[in-house]
This record gives sequence, structure tokens and C-alpha cells, in this order.
Amino acid sequence: MRYLKLIGALFFTLLISSCSSEQSLQEYYVNNAENPNFISFDVPASLLNLEKVELTEDQKEAVSSLKKLNVLAFTKNESNTAEFEAEKLKVKSILKNAEYSELMTINTSFGKATIQVKGEDDTLDELIIYGNNTDKGFLLIRVLGDNMNPASLMQAIQAMQNSDMNIDGLKQLGNLLKG
Repeated sequence: MRYLKLIGALFFTLLISSCSSEQSLQEYYVNNAENPNFISFDVPASLLNLEKVELTEDQKEAVSSLKKLNVLAFTKNESNTAEFEAEKLKVKSILKNAEYSELMTINTSFGKATIQVKGEDDTLDELIIYGNNTDKGFLLIRVLGDNMNPASLMQAIQAMQNSDMNIDGLKQLGNLLKG
């Protein structure tokens, strides 16, 4: 019986020590979905209305690899500045994880943004767009798919620009970005 307790205690210790204390991006989304400082919604690829757009074969292939977009936006105001700074640090810490590779950094009218990818060079599982504005808040978009080809993904983004997206959540997001 004594050995059984010792083995159980050892197993429990190994189990706890093997668990990563780092938060994943998925966990971050789930933990903040109900936070009143955030706007959170998912957009299935089918709601992008891409079937109504004339697509090339490359674009069709890229679109078929998309599953959905997860959108999480922190809306900054005068009373949540400290939380904004803390949440911004959390996101940056998560994105520094070795599983993400920075593809590019861009300056937009909203603020500075980074595009990061998760997956192999020729087949991506996730594309992350993170942008922040010190006055308005930050935006975190996860583009999820199956074996997305980076080159084809650019084709899909071009196709999205030609689509007729009419989604209430995207309107809310547009209002956030306009300030």
C-alpha cells in the first residue's frame, strides 16, 4: 500500500510538471470571450460568400482549405488602460512561442500589425493577424484551415476583397476600428 501511494504521488508530480504553464492562443480566446472589454466572434468560411465571387482555380483551392476566422478585439477606453496594457503583454507573450513564425510587420491606418503563421512552410494550419492601437485597443484574428498553402492564401485574401460579406460581428469590428 505504501508503494502504491509513492507511485501515485510520483505519477501526479510528473503529470503536473509535464504540463505547460504557457497559455495557448486558443485558451486565450476562450478565457476572454465573455470579458466585457472584448468583442469576440467566429466567422465560418461559408459566411464569407466566396461562392458568389468568380474565382480562379488557385483561389478555389485556397478557399476550400479555409475553415473559419476567430476574431477577438479589445476595446480600450479611459477606465481599462491598465487591463489593456496587461492583455497586450499576454498576447505578445503567446505569439513569441516557437510554434509561431512572424511572416511580416505592417503599418496600417489602425496601427502596427504583425502577421504570423503556425505550421510548415508549405502547409499552414493557422495564420494570425495581430494589430494594436494605443488609443482604440487591439485586434487578434486567427485564420484557421487545413493545410493552407501560403501562396494560395494570398489568393484567398484577394478573393475575400471581392466578396459580399454582410456579417453583424464584422460591422461591430468596423465600428471599433473607426473609433
